[in-house]
Amino acid sequence: MSYATLIIEDETTLARNMKTYLERYGYEVRIAQSAEEGFQQLDSFKPDVILLDLQLPGMSGLDALARIKERDAQVKIVIITAHGNIETAVDAMKAGAYDFMNKPLVLAKLKVLLDKAVGQSKLEGTLSYYREKEAGESTLSALIGESPPMRSLKHQIEQIIDSERKLTEGDPPAVLITGETGTGKELAARALHYNGPRKNGPFIEINCASIPTHLLEAELFGYERGAFTDAKEKKIGLFQAAEGGTLFLDEIGEIEISLQAKLLKALEDKVIRRIGNIREQKVDVRIVTATNQSLEEAVRQGRFRSDLFFRLRIINLELPPLRSRGNDILLLADHFLTIQSRRYGKQGMRFSPEAEKVLLNYSWPGNVRELRNMIEQTVLLSRDSVIAPEQLSLLTGLIKMNQVDRQKENMDRFPLPLQGISLEKVERDFVLQALEQTSWNVTQAAKLLGLTRDTLRYRMDKYKLEPSSS
Repeated sequence: MSYATLIIEDETTLARNMKTYLERYGYEVRIAQSAEEGFQQLDSFKPDVILLDLQLPGMSGLDALARIKERDAQVKIVIITAHGNIETAVDAMKAGAYDFMNKPLVLAKLKVLLDKAVGQSKLEGTLSYYREKEAGESTLSALIGESPPMRSLKHQIEQIIDSERKLTEGDPPAVLITGETGTGKELAARALHYNGPRKNGPFIEINCASIPTHLLEAELFGYERGAFTDAKEKKIGLFQAAEGGTLFLDEIGEIEISLQAKLLKALEDKVIRRIGNIREQKVDVRIVTATNQSLEEAVRQGRFRSDLFFRLRIINLELPPLRSRGNDILLLADHFLTIQSRRYGKQGMRFSPEAEKVLLNYSWPGNVRELRNMIEQTVLLSRDSVIAPEQLSLLTGLIKMNQVDRQKENMDRFPLPLQGISLEKVERDFVLQALEQTSWNVTQAAKLLGLTRDTLRYRMDKYKLEPSSS
């Protein structure tokens, strides 16, 4: 691979020797013999790494370093210095230089250093690309939908972000995101992070339901070498990994009560202690949590600490289920169809009006996640550019099942007469019908009524029902 390198060095022989040596290993090298010439090169050349001599005509290496960093803060700069200029080289490192080498140079060592510098530069560039890509996918516009519930949700998020930007001291408020499975709780958490003042910090997420309690503690707080049998090396936890950013704890309701006290202390005191260590360490982390269950009910049942619940739910964002979002279903369906048709090389696909009706009439118990997966399946299996109702095979089957269930529910109902009824008479008639239909087989009749044998026997005695009574 060709790495772009700019050598700013006024010793012509040294500069040419470095150029010849590096080009042998695939480096693309340009030479400038003064700082000004180097700046001119940078107008048309973007190097991965710059070799900069500290002693240059017309401008000091430190001044040149500062000018270069103003133009490109990410470029790696390796300082070349004479033995007597070590202190100046250290100053250059403090000013942003990657490293330095003393003259006379050992070219093999120089190449090793440049390989490391370029490798780090490429890695940082890749990470920066994915951070920008992730941030772009986490803007408020990524929360697709114009229904009243979604407009209200986005307005709430904007208010939270605006309040955080104006915060002069203290931590941003903890946010609890609630909603059914598949409604997009993680997307809302990302929108809070990537649009807020901590967007340049890390966004770390963990699903608390997917990890056993003893492993979850190690993941969150880290551990020291030898803290337990498999702790071969020290490991930092997610609280420290999220320093300066956001830690998103999904399915927070699944955390065992034994771990909740340690989590509460971390939130209240802003300190954590790795397993196997007695020393506490400060952390600066914004906490966002999510759950698809009722934490209030978990508190009532004693499964969740009330003090932790109130600490986490300073602000509550409730995500609406897809079935309540009306035409958002079609907006999302078109969005996923565009993505998946491009992915599978079937651009230009669309839904027929009849298929759109099917999408709107379904209840979507799995919410947005179910819609996305169904669209991918449809695109994968479809041979036509226009998607008809019958191509939504899985979905139409589920809709028919729902319709049958609703019909059964309606069949189980009967209109109440205006003059009222005797509930005991109705119950007696049902019990008698069940017994007659099963030829007075108590076990089968109890099964028909959804009762135990003993309960049915009680009803038979209560209403004095015997085979002769019919």
